[in-house]
Amino acid sequence: MEIDALLAFLDRLADAASDSIMPYFRADMAVENKADSGFDPVTAADRDSEAAMRRLIKDQFPDHGIVGEEFGAERDRADFVWVIDPIDGTRSFISGLPVWGVLIGLLKEGEPLIGMMAQPFTGERFVGDGKRAWYRGPGGDRKLAARPCSSVARATLFTTSPALIRGDDRLAYEQVEAAVRFARYGIDCYAYCMVAAGHADIVIETELQPYDIVALIPIVEGAGGRLTDWQGRSAAAGGRVVATGDERLHDDVLGLLGS
Repeated sequence: MEIDALLAFLDRLADAASDSIMPYFRADMAVENKADSGFDPVTAADRDSEAAMRRLIKDQFPDHGIVGEEFGAERDRADFVWVIDPIDGTRSFISGLPVWGVLIGLLKEGEPLIGMMAQPFTGERFVGDGKRAWYRGPGGDRKLAARPCSSVARATLFTTSPALIRGDDRLAYEQVEAAVRFARYGIDCYAYCMVAAGHADIVIETELQPYDIVALIPIVEGAGGRLTDWQGRSAAAGGRVVATGDERLHDDVLGLLGS
């Protein structure tokens, strides 16, 4: 299967998602809580976006599988599986903040092949195939390249919220936060794209699902960074993940998380 055709299809999916989402953004809309405890919001925008992408995938690639946040898994043991999050950062979305995104990833035989983070409001798209990564948007089209940062003490760290990191994982995370130059919270999938773009150095998160991370792996790694679980293995299954822009930084961060 031609990689260029698959990359072009990412744009079609992102366009369909954007058309479904934007009528709801910063508009009056119902918000449901799908969690048994705590707060896990979902809106019609989430569902409409995923449904639109699923229709396109089934029409274009009927033999491919799909894993999505809102409607679950279909043919998830196929050779090619699309892994989609219709709105990553729904809390930001319902708060009117533009730090959410549409995540679209494709697995080939279980390994991340290509990925996109699309932000419909700003018109930005971050794309990667694991070997290269690029940006398209108001800032002009350009190659993405992670920045050098060989010292944890000079690093900028992102996480969605330390409150989401629990138990011993929280203690491990705090070891890293105490060692970095500074930390910022609350930007969800944008954090990984900022590492790929050379504006930040580390992302640490826990309890992720595949649809939270698969699309971001080819972007970070295509920009020269590294994205693994806390043991240095593939992060495609989610769970506890760490991304770094500089390969030299990665093992040091893993060491702090394991100490």
